[in-house]
Amino acid sequence: MADETKLAGKQQEIALDAVRRADLEMRLPAVAPAAPYPIEALVPEVRQQTPAVGQRATRPDGRLHGLGQTRYIGDLSFPGMLHARIKRAGVASARIVRIDTRAAEAVPGVMAVLTGREIPVNSFGPSYQDQAVLADGRVFHAGDGVAAVAAVTEQVAAEALELIRVEYEPLPAVFDPLEALREDTPKVHPPNGNVYAQKTIRKGDLKAGFAAADRIFEGRYRTQMVEHVSLEPHAAIAEWDANGRVTIWCTVGRITLARADLSRTLKLPLNRIRMIGTIVGGNFGGKNEITQEPVLALLSKKMGRPVKGVFTRGEEFTATTTRHPIIMDYQTGVTKDGRILARKVRLVLDGGAYCSWSETTLGKAAILASGPYQIENLQVEAYVVYTNKTMTGAMRGFGAPQVCFAYESHMDDIAAALGIDPLEIRLRNAFVEGSASPTGQVLHSVVVKESLLQAAARFGWKETRS
Repeated sequence: MADETKLAGKQQEIALDAVRRADLEMRLPAVAPAAPYPIEALVPEVRQQTPAVGQRATRPDGRLHGLGQTRYIGDLSFPGMLHARIKRAGVASARIVRIDTRAAEAVPGVMAVLTGREIPVNSFGPSYQDQAVLADGRVFHAGDGVAAVAAVTEQVAAEALELIRVEYEPLPAVFDPLEALREDTPKVHPPNGNVYAQKTIRKGDLKAGFAAADRIFEGRYRTQMVEHVSLEPHAAIAEWDANGRVTIWCTVGRITLARADLSRTLKLPLNRIRMIGTIVGGNFGGKNEITQEPVLALLSKKMGRPVKGVFTRGEEFTATTTRHPIIMDYQTGVTKDGRILARKVRLVLDGGAYCSWSETTLGKAAILASGPYQIENLQVEAYVVYTNKTMTGAMRGFGAPQVCFAYESHMDDIAAALGIDPLEIRLRNAFVEGSASPTGQVLHSVVVKESLLQAAARFGWKETRS
């Protein structure tokens, strides 16, 4: 009887232990079992690789993306790492009278504060070095950074930013690119004028072409400022070693150019700068130059600890490059049957507060402005101007999408006025094999007409028009 009682008590204890274990397991975080997958790298033998052209090829990073194991900068963390935030000006054009960072420095958890006066060479840019890393004395658009904070958490850094006091003396601003063309308009970067680059293309005899035309059509077309809106915002981490070398993990797409810019702004030899281009969660041209990297490097040097900076979505819109808005004026002389005899184009690109890649965009937009059409008499005048707005720079196409919208809209307007099918007017004017571009380049492997006809056939163009 005693043995049976002991056995029953033992069974009860086992049952209670099982309940306790189950209750504990329910309280612990759920951990998904590791999914087994092959980790062996398949390396083909030398000179025995299957040619990739025409074959199914697996992206080297495809497995990591599919399993969610790709490590972006947001996934990286280092011992003792601090977090940085940058205070933005919030005004379009002003002189900085005074910056007071004392209240921010007193916030528990704030480790360092940086202003423009502490930057060795406070200017950068891929074409002109017209942009300050942190504004010192003057702000040129609302997204300009005026001070930076490194703290133990992003929340503490953001709190400290609100305590930085900046006193401004407002200055005249210009926001309209056409207004910026005028001599009496306030200068964004005085004493220099607002037009900082221009390009002119001339071909044939424009006056004779217009004189021979049966009709002349005019039109103005405008495009807007566009932000890239990559899923991953601009992000970087800076860390120094004991030998005075800095390593930057960053989302910049052109790390060799970024390395040269950092060398200049930090007054540091190239061999003391290491740039690591991480997996980038979207670029589209918006991450072609440095932004916060010099700031993070200097904050890291101050504290002897890694410093990480990640832009907010708001900063992406106010403090990074956007697509150029362009005002495009077209004047085209045509015959009654829609053949183009002459075309005159004027482009005005809104460059925002800084040059960035505007010179490259200007050139491509001007060369492509006449469209894929044979035009013997042509004149293109293109200008890019400073305004006190968010800076513009590289974005897919470098000026090509904007002018494409303009010249194709113009062709549709001409076709409608002449009563000609939009496809037909393009076939009558399109480039053919051996045609010359506006700059005199002889074109080869030209299939514009063939492509149009094939697309029209697949779309059922004739059926939809009947």
